[in-house]
Amino acid sequence: MASATTHRASQDVCTSVATSFDHWRHLVAESFVPLAAQTGDPDTFSGRMRSRLLDRVCIVEVTASSHEVHRTPALIAQSGQRYFKLNLQLHGTGLLIQDNREAVLRPGDLAIYDTDRPYTLAFEEQARVMVVMFPYDALSLPPECVGQLSAVRMAAGGSLTGIVGPFIAQLAENLDVLNGPSGSRLTTNALDLVSTMLHAELSMTPDRMKPQALLATSVREYIEANLSDPVLSPASIAAAHFISTRHLHNVFHESGATVSGWIRSQRLERTRRDLRDPLHAGDSVGTVAARWGFLDAAHFSRTFRDAFGQSPSDWRRGA
Repeated sequence: MASATTHRASQDVCTSVATSFDHWRHLVAESFVPLAAQTGDPDTFSGRMRSRLLDRVCIVEVTASSHEVHRTPALIAQSGQRYFKLNLQLHGTGLLIQDNREAVLRPGDLAIYDTDRPYTLAFEEQARVMVVMFPYDALSLPPECVGQLSAVRMAAGGSLTGIVGPFIAQLAENLDVLNGPSGSRLTTNALDLVSTMLHAELSMTPDRMKPQALLATSVREYIEANLSDPVLSPASIAAAHFISTRHLHNVFHESGATVSGWIRSQRLERTRRDLRDPLHAGDSVGTVAARWGFLDAAHFSRTFRDAFGQSPSDWRRGA
C-alpha cells in the first residue's frame, strides 16, 4: 500500500490521506480531540482531511467512506480544554448523537456539539463534512445555553442557517486562501454568525432556556456591549441587571468562570483580533489596548503575555 500522503497546500493548510483504517484512527485523534473510530469495512475504507488552524479555531474538511467516531468518558478525561464543534454536512448523511438527542444531518444542515460530553458521529455511506472546532469561550452565549442545542439539527434553508451554512461552506472551498489577518478576520466573522444563529435558535424555543440561563445570556451581552468601558465591573453589571453581585457571581460560577475572568478574556480576545486586523494596522498597541478597556500599558502587556505566551508586539508581527 502506498505511503501516507501529507502535504502543505499552502503555508498552513495540511492535506492528509489515510492509507488504512488504522491510519485514519490516528489522523482523527490528531486532528481533533481524542476519538475512537471504527468501521464495518476496513479493507475498502478511504478517507481524507484538509485542515487549517487559524488562531484558536481549527477548520477541517473531512471526506470519508462509512465509519463512526465515539467520544467516550475515558477519552474526555484525557483532555484539558473544552471545545465546541460545529458540523456542516456537505455531501452524504451523518448521524450525531449527544445528550440523548439524535440529529440526522443532510447536505446543508448544521449541528453543534460539546467535546466535554460523550458523543457519537456516524456516516453510513461516503460523506463530506466541514468541522469547525473552537474553545467554548469563543462564543458570546453561555456554554450551558449552547449545550441545550447540542445534537439539534439546524436545517438547511432555515432563516439564519441559510446564511451561515453557505458562508462556512465557502471557507471549506477556500482553505488555501485563508491567509494571515484576512483569514483570521473571516474566521472571527464566522464565529460571530454562529453565535447569532444559535441565539436565534434558542429564542425560537424559549422553553429550552431556564431563567438562570436567560440571565446569563443577558449579562454576557451586556458585557460585550460595554467592554470598552474601563470601569466595567461586577458591581456595575449587577446594578444594570437589578441583582446583587453575589447573584451575579453565582451565575458565572455555574459555567466554571468568574465575572472578572470573563471580562478579561473577552477584552484580550478583542485586542488580539484588532492587533492583526488590517483595518487597525495604523493604530499603536496602546491605542488598541485602550479601545478595549486596558488603560495601563504595562499591565496589558503582562496580561497578554500570560494569556498567549508572547508580547502584543510579537503577536502583531506574527512572531
